Amino acid sequence: SRRTPRLPAGCAAPYGSMAAPGAAAAAAALVQYVVLRGDLGRPPRSWPLGAVVAQGCHAALAAAHAHRQHPDTRAYLESGGAMRTVVLEAPDEAALTALAETLKQHSIDHEVWTEQPENVATCLALRPYPKDQVHQHLKKFKLLK
Repeated sequence: SRRTPRLPAGCAAPYGSMAAPGAAAAAAALVQYVVLRGDLGRPPRSWPLGAVVAQGCHAALAAAHAHRQHPDTRAYLESGGAMRTVVLEAPDEAALTALAETLKQHSIDHEVWTEQPENVATCLALRPYPKDQVHQHLKKFKLLK
């Protein structure tokens, strides 16, 4: 028979199996935005797709970890398969830096991922937020293609 793996004490169960009633519905309105630099995948940089995707993963995990005690982050993580993530494109480092400054000015929790040893800002991710609280600051960015 198939056994369900046990999680360490204090860890949320994946996919909401131990989430409080209604947690999935509350989390449905939560979105984690990830903004990647589009220029990284184009000449002259021409980073491989996997390397660019990894930057987004690093930033998303860093934001979730840094704000893991926030109720919205907890609800989002407990929603498992119902997580909503939107990946947007900043055209270049200047646009990413300007967005980070705007988010900071509006007290919006986020993390900028800086690739080392190159010391290049590649991506930023917000902690999970209700879309209506942050969309106004992100609407000028297009979906990453």
